[in-house]
Formats: sequence, C-alpha cells, structure tokens
Amino acid sequence: MDEDISGSEVSSPGESESDPEESEEYVSSEEEDNKKSLKRKPANGGRGSTKKNGNTNGNGVAATARAIAQKGKELWRPGVKSDLAPGEAVFIKLPKARGDGGVKYQDGVIHPNTLLFLGDLRENNDREWLKVHDADYRQSKRDWDAFVENMTEKMTEIDETIPELPPKDLTFRIYRDIRFSSDPTPYKTHFSAAWSRTGRKGPYAGYYLQIKPSGSFIGGGLWCPEAAPLAAMRRDLDKKSHKLKNILLEPSMRKEFLGGIPKDEKKAVKAFVAQNQENALKTKPKA
Repeated sequence: MDEDISGSEVSSPGESESDPEESEEYVSSEEEDNKKSLKRKPANGGRGSTKKNGNTNGNGVAATARAIAQKGKELWRPGVKSDLAPGEAVFIKLPKARGDGGVKYQDGVIHPNTLLFLGDLRENNDREWLKVHDADYRQSKRDWDAFVENMTEKMTEIDETIPELPPKDLTFRIYRDIRFSSDPTPYKTHFSAAWSRTGRKGPYAGYYLQIKPSGSFIGGGLWCPEAAPLAAMRRDLDKKSHKLKNILLEPSMRKEFLGGIPKDEKKAVKAFVAQNQENALKTKPKA
C-alpha cells in the first residue's frame, strides 16, 4: 500500500506549495512550445528594434530564445534573468495540454498521455515546472480518476466488501511528505489508489494499484497495521494456517503470483516464503 495516507485533491500541485505521494518513451514538447511562444515587444512602439552599441536589441531576444531552451534556465523560473534592453519584453504562452494523438480517452483505459506526463514530471520534479504545465497535470488527473471510477465498478462485482466510493476517497495525492526525507523533490512520479471497506484509509486489508512509466504494479494486504490487529492476524494464521494454504493452491494464484508451480502444498508455501524474504520476521513474535 502507498505510504502517503493523505487526501486527494484536484487543485494544481504547483499552486499548493504548503502541502508536504509497460515502459514508454516520452518526448517533452516544452522546448518547442516555448520557442514558438517567444514574442518581442520593441521599445519604439513597434517600428523596429532600437540600436545599442551598433547592434540591434534583437540580439537580446535571440539570446533569450537560446537560454529558454536550456533546462533550469527557463524564463518562467524565479530569478532567471533575460538579456533584454529597457522597453523590450518576452511573452511566453503557457503550454496547452497535449493533444490525444488520435487516441481517444476511455474511462477504462489509461491514456498514453498520462504516462507521458508522469515521465516528464520525473525529469522536472519541481513546483515551478508543474505550475507552468498545469494543463497536462489536470488532463492526466482526470484520466486517472475516470480509470479509478471504472475500476471501482469492477471491484464491487467481485468483492462485496468494497463500497462504491468516489475517486477522491480512493486516490492518493501527488504530494510527497518531505519533512523527514533526504529527497527534496516535492511530487511523486506515479498515480496510485487503494480500495478497501473504507477506501484508501482505514484498518482493513485492501487492493492497491500504482501506475508510472516502467514501474506499474498491483498489490494487496495490510499496510503498516497497528499492533492489535497485527497480533490478531498472526494468531489467526497460526491457528488456521490451512486457510492461507488453500488460497496459495488456487489455480489463478499459482499461475499469476507463484510462477506456475504445480498443485503441491509444500511447493506453494516455499514459493510464497521466497517471494516475501525481504519482509520476513527475523525472530518469531513472543506473544
């Protein structure tokens, strides 16, 4: 389950600076859009450029155009200076959201643009960049929310304990909690959601889904349970271990999660233990 248990928001992350969470290649259109968006405002009311030391002030615009293509030196970043004469200005249009590329958005399918956005965010994980690319963020967030809503309908069909909750109660926010982290990047580079009896929060076991370029996965279980329910679960497994073994012997479980092993109890348990060595207890609990 995702370590971020805070709520979901539709507001632009770039505007909320007070908040503390199949491989695809992507090409950012930021450089091209910014170059096309450069406009020069001459100092003499539109009659042409003024002279400065024998050169036209257009050189300042050209230098600005070159600088804007350099990552980290975009003019919309705070503190970045431009080589323009008094009276000249450069106007930069905010990038529009990516076109669909001929692929229609569908509620039950993650659109390629959503993964492209997450890839771009991974390479430009800062508040200023995301604030400028708010249109792409909002488009991707709507796509993710529509997918989660569609997934919820399917979840309720196969698990009667899962209620029909809106995406805001199922999806995790994109903000990272950096208060105790050595990584200062403010945003997660994935979208995630969890389904349980009480949505993404609560003490119940549930299902988890995370999408990102080269890192999507699904999971299930309890995330960081408190001491009392954890002890109860361990006691139940000790007394009724046959229930867990029966689950491991299910054909779909053996095929999808245990490497296609044959229907053999010992082999199923061994395969399950091997997959969970990283989280295994070093010693048996005393209680």
